[in-house]
Amino acid sequence: MKKIPEITLAFWIMKIAATTLGETAGDLLAQTMNLGYLESTLIFGGFFAITLAAQMAVKRYHVWLYWMVILSTSTAGTTMSDYMDRTLGLGYAVGSGILVTILIAVLAAWRYSTGSLSVADVTTRKAEAFYWVAILFSNTLGTALGDFLADDSGLGFGIVALILASIIGVITLLYFFTKISRVALFWCAFVLTRPLGATAGDFLTKSHERGGLDLGTLNASLVLLTILVIGIVVSTMRQRRDASVSPARAG
Repeated sequence: MKKIPEITLAFWIMKIAATTLGETAGDLLAQTMNLGYLESTLIFGGFFAITLAAQMAVKRYHVWLYWMVILSTSTAGTTMSDYMDRTLGLGYAVGSGILVTILIAVLAAWRYSTGSLSVADVTTRKAEAFYWVAILFSNTLGTALGDFLADDSGLGFGIVALILASIIGVITLLYFFTKISRVALFWCAFVLTRPLGATAGDFLTKSHERGGLDLGTLNASLVLLTILVIGIVVSTMRQRRDASVSPARAG
């Protein structure tokens, strides 16, 4: 039961686009449309529950469905984090600390229960359930961590995005040129793409006075949605091509 895509450059580009879109779309609903963080969390939480149920029900990898679940974890994570940090008044540092603890607990339970955190071993329903819970909390953490780094540090969205991109670049070099655990490096990069997306999303949407490009949540969301859809379409075409080539080779 292989339902997870291959980890390629295209995967990382689409992951960053999806997580950045999650930030701008979450802010669009909660802030621009003024629905509030709790109401937006309930809406996006429902979207996550529906897409996850569909993903868990299928028997193989479906490009569109997989990335809709990724997007739903990102949007739900954005508003959930903002609700904790802003509405409940926990603050970015405390919120980040709570979410880091939860994520570590999820990964530890996953490792203890299945014996592996490798996405290559996500071939059972139990492993897949842990996989999606880990992604949900990593995306929720990413929003809090991104806001903490950009706001509380005073560095600004653009600078923090460059710092996070540089760290991910270092992790990439470690992956190719060292013997450090590939699984550990994968999850480090996976978690860091979320605060990168959060700060990049804020950089696109916030006003010039706050150090952003002032595109607005709607325009930024449409641009990012276009990038993600293009990536999904290309991946779908590649998947169909590979499926058609495989029987020919077998024959």
